[in-house]
Amino acid sequence: MSRSMSRTGMFLKKQLWIWPVIAVVVLAIIGYAVRSAVESTMKANLATELQTLLAVDVAALETWLDQQLSIVGAEAQDADVRKTVLELTDEEKQPTGPALVQSPLHKQLRRELSPTLLTHDFAGYLLFDQSQRVVSASNDELIGRNGLSQFESNVSRGLRGETTLCPPFASPVVTKDRDGKLRTGVPVMYLCAPVRDDSFQVVAVLALEVRPDRDFTRILQLARLGETGETYAFNRDAVMVSNSRFEDKLKQIGLLTDDDETHSMLNVQLRNPQVDMTAGERPELRRSKQPLTNMAASAIAGHSGVNVEGYSDYRGARTVSAWTWMPKFELGVATKMDYAEAYRPLNILRWTFWGLYSLLGASAIAIFVFTVIVARLQRTAQKAAMEAKQLGQYSLEQKLGSGGMGVVYKGHHAMLRRPTAIKMLDVDKTNEDSIRRFEREVQITCQLNHPNTVAIYDFGRTPEGLFYYAMEYLDGIDLQNLVDRHGPQSEGRVISILTQVCGSLFEAHSLGLVHRDIKPANIMLNRRGGVPDLVKVLDFGLVKAIDEARKGQTSSSGGLTGTPLYMSPEAIQRPDSVDARGDLYAVGAVGYFLLTGTPVFRSESVVELCRQHVLQAPEPPSERLGRSVTPELEAALLACLEKDPSRRPQTARELAVRLEKCATAHEWSMEKADGWWSRYSSGTLTATLNSSASRSGFDQTIIGGKVVNGD
Repeated sequence: MSRSMSRTGMFLKKQLWIWPVIAVVVLAIIGYAVRSAVESTMKANLATELQTLLAVDVAALETWLDQQLSIVGAEAQDADVRKTVLELTDEEKQPTGPALVQSPLHKQLRRELSPTLLTHDFAGYLLFDQSQRVVSASNDELIGRNGLSQFESNVSRGLRGETTLCPPFASPVVTKDRDGKLRTGVPVMYLCAPVRDDSFQVVAVLALEVRPDRDFTRILQLARLGETGETYAFNRDAVMVSNSRFEDKLKQIGLLTDDDETHSMLNVQLRNPQVDMTAGERPELRRSKQPLTNMAASAIAGHSGVNVEGYSDYRGARTVSAWTWMPKFELGVATKMDYAEAYRPLNILRWTFWGLYSLLGASAIAIFVFTVIVARLQRTAQKAAMEAKQLGQYSLEQKLGSGGMGVVYKGHHAMLRRPTAIKMLDVDKTNEDSIRRFEREVQITCQLNHPNTVAIYDFGRTPEGLFYYAMEYLDGIDLQNLVDRHGPQSEGRVISILTQVCGSLFEAHSLGLVHRDIKPANIMLNRRGGVPDLVKVLDFGLVKAIDEARKGQTSSSGGLTGTPLYMSPEAIQRPDSVDARGDLYAVGAVGYFLLTGTPVFRSESVVELCRQHVLQAPEPPSERLGRSVTPELEAALLACLEKDPSRRPQTARELAVRLEKCATAHEWSMEKADGWWSRYSSGTLTATLNSSASRSGFDQTIIGGKVVNGD
């Protein structure tokens, strides 16, 4: 976890453009949480406001209607009115036909009701007998009529002794509208009360006319929410029975006829056009074929409710609303507000967050583009430095080799003038992981002082961003090239080489470090300071600390790491369990290669090669060569190649001691080595520091399960 956090920190430190992206993500999470909280609060508050406003409007309407009904009830029980009504409804005395209009009793009832009509602003009256015939009315055209459909249910209830409201309907006779014009179809509303005789029996129903476009509508329009809020009433046919505040807009969108005599009362049915007519859209279905709005359907079914999620109203516009049904008066009342206005603060908040997202996104893009431009300029500068053959204080001469990660040049220090091998990261392959491996290789190699380990002189980074380190220049040949060019080596020379390798590894193992990539390409053979066949172990880039406490400073495993041709079984099966004995397995495999000229196992497939290392017993070198090999040497090599680490030599020094006890250990003398170097040094050997990046086959390094060329 610590390592992951460290790498994440390095990445965030280098990749500045990622911070605005992180900010966008964090802001998105915060924005979503804030928006959800604000939306939830707004919905709860909006529902409360709608229901409160509806309750106030309904209470005011009920109070007014109850007051009006009490006036009608009191008038129906007035002694003089009752006396006149009883005479008018007396079948024996009741006139018929035209005589009914001219009846003195009819005129007398008008006089008796006139004070009440004037005082309480009633527009007229009707008197129904028990057969629901109009026996008296303020409008002579209605006298004598039977079975007015608009009154049937209310007169029936009145005859049963109930005081009722007859919701607004279109007048069937000529009546003055609110502008004083005489016409039919004017909205009228009646309050009905029973008239009783002396024995308390209902003999007639008195109905007083109320103009619904006056107090009735005004009460519903007293309170509202916002600019688009309104409260209206509707009947059981889902027809609006109060006037809308927005009649001009209803005429603009085609819901009302565009003339001065048409009003929304009784002319607007609460049906969902299924398109937003306020946006200029036109419904495909006729009004009568359209479904009722969700609110109207719920209210007519007798339910009260509130909807703050939004639904399409009679205009098709998204609306929030609260509603209730008043069974006593057979009316529904709804208060509503446009969804856009109701959630305008939420939309402002949403657009604010979107603006911040856009700014942060633009910042991320700008920083990313800037980073790319800077990276390209840096790479250009790096390549220019390479072309100039100058790396800090080092002057570069010829290229010695290249690998999967680095390039090696021969050069010299500007002041010391000492030949130096300078290894640098490939410009085109520089990344966080390669820099980390490169730095780790230098740091670990610097801890090692054994003469058979390559020495590091310097490490740094140029102003152009080129990472490099300088090490001793080795004018020799690696073991891979040695065998490729000169074939299998003598037993004495193999023992000499392996003993020196063991010396280098023993120091590393003593410090708790495992090389993990011992192979012929990582072992150089040199003639230095008059000493021929001096071995130098290279490439500690994959080194691993055995001590868990030092893992944070060195390489971590967790994946297949090493070169398949020289990889121990535990490195294949349990990479994290590799210890010093894994390096000794590789030393045995290198010795086998030097002695026979061929690897221990060969295959066209990496998978098959790994399987052989894990399961297959190696062929003894004597059988591979077809001739005898010193038993002690063969036994030492096969001991190193044991599948079980516990059966191998346990330390590099133990292996070195075992090799020195071989009968042929001292056959390769200094004189023979000098002779060999004298014969082949002129034009034959090349300063070779690159492993085998240009070779085919499986002489490659696997890091974390991926095959890469060696360094």
